[in-house]
Amino acid sequence: MTHGPSTPETEASAPPAVAPAIDSFTDHVGGLWSPARRSLTVGLVVTVTLVAFEALAIATILPIVTRELGDLHLYGWVFSAFFLGTLLGTVLLGGMADRRGLVLPFALGLGLFAVGLVAGGLAPSMLILVIGRFVQGLGAGAIAPIAYVAIGRTLPEALRAQMFAVLSTAWVLPGLIGPAIAGLIGEATSWRVVFLGLLPLIAVSGALTVSALGRIPEAVRATDSGSSSGSGVPDGHRVRWAFVIVGGAALATAGLTSVSLLPGLPLIGVGLVLTVRAFMALTPSGTLRAAAGLPAAVLLRGVLTFAFFAADAYVPLALQDWRGTSASVSGIALTAATLSWTAGAWIQARGIARFGARRFVRLGFATVALGIVGFAAVLSPAVPIFVGIAAWAVAGLGMGLAYSTLSLVTLREARVEEQGAASAALQLSDVLGTALGTGVGGALIAAGLVLGAEAWWGLAAAFAVGAAIDVLGVALSGRLPGRLRADGVPTPA
Repeated sequence: MTHGPSTPETEASAPPAVAPAIDSFTDHVGGLWSPARRSLTVGLVVTVTLVAFEALAIATILPIVTRELGDLHLYGWVFSAFFLGTLLGTVLLGGMADRRGLVLPFALGLGLFAVGLVAGGLAPSMLILVIGRFVQGLGAGAIAPIAYVAIGRTLPEALRAQMFAVLSTAWVLPGLIGPAIAGLIGEATSWRVVFLGLLPLIAVSGALTVSALGRIPEAVRATDSGSSSGSGVPDGHRVRWAFVIVGGAALATAGLTSVSLLPGLPLIGVGLVLTVRAFMALTPSGTLRAAAGLPAAVLLRGVLTFAFFAADAYVPLALQDWRGTSASVSGIALTAATLSWTAGAWIQARGIARFGARRFVRLGFATVALGIVGFAAVLSPAVPIFVGIAAWAVAGLGMGLAYSTLSLVTLREARVEEQGAASAALQLSDVLGTALGTGVGGALIAAGLVLGAEAWWGLAAAFAVGAAIDVLGVALSGRLPGRLRADGVPTPA
């Protein structure tokens, strides 16, 4: 697989007839809100708002759900099932962007997302809820890759950082009111209302975004995707590897949550072997060894999400079940992290050209580690709750600095006809890191319960793992490019 910024040779290879269509999208006039781009910008913002409401609401009410349905040992699976579904959806639906355009996979994704919400809202047991979340994840797998491809193919590089910052800003309103509303609804009426109440947003999102994607000219899409999706693996093999990576991740997660060494350890071993082998087949060559450029960006995205979500998924549990706060109070911590994440995204958007990707990602990893360690202090009853909330805001700031920066590196390093595959690989790493991070965190919490330790032991272990992985991310950040010169060539800085 060949990667790298577009060159005059690759641009000249496109048919001359496509130049006007491409230029109409990639000129700088009017910015993101110009008539040519406004519908796409609004559509993507509405879609991200939907995803944000769902993510923050479910995380806030899950302790309430667990108290009603029982089966605390499946707590981590509610997150892991969603992310396992997203892994599969990313490859099956996200990978379609290079071959079938953007509308079909996006519409299928929203439909599956809606089906999963209905199943979750009507779930009579924790197991059914887990299945519903898997279906939700299948649909969610299409959203991020399609958004990235749309951004990569319709916006000049100068506007991409702004667009990612705008999409981060779409989390502000859900971050301000989502957790609080979800907590109040869950405590005053029923947590099921939170799931089912999101369905109208899907209708609005679909109407706006599908229409906008449909107006992207055919010329802007890949002109010759060939028989593979850009990873060097034929499309049929990609589908098989998609099922392998989901099966491997599921086995590893099952082993992590097992209450005994047998079959726990064998499941973990087999699962990791399958996952690693499939990950190598579905991502750019050199990803596992963090080869410079695109492979390093793809790997670091997974490292980042593993570290953050090994702790983030259990922030409400730590505050509600260990410290005894209400769901509304624990939602404030999620809100604080959401707002600071947005602030970090805008900081990187304004400074990425001056300071470069490497410095932002390195600073982001270090800041997330600081936030995780600070939040862990709240496990001590002597530490005020507001300290934990402030610390989690610090962690969110670090995510804002690093997360979108890795997206920019991916779009910059991938050729236009490979942006679908590159974006799918980035999202694959993203979701795999999240799934394994939440799985490891859940396993450590479950292990503490099995050993009869107080709940804070397992929580502290989960937070410690997240901080340690962040340190690894700081070290690997040196594999990213530095600043860009005016001609688009990376500099050593």
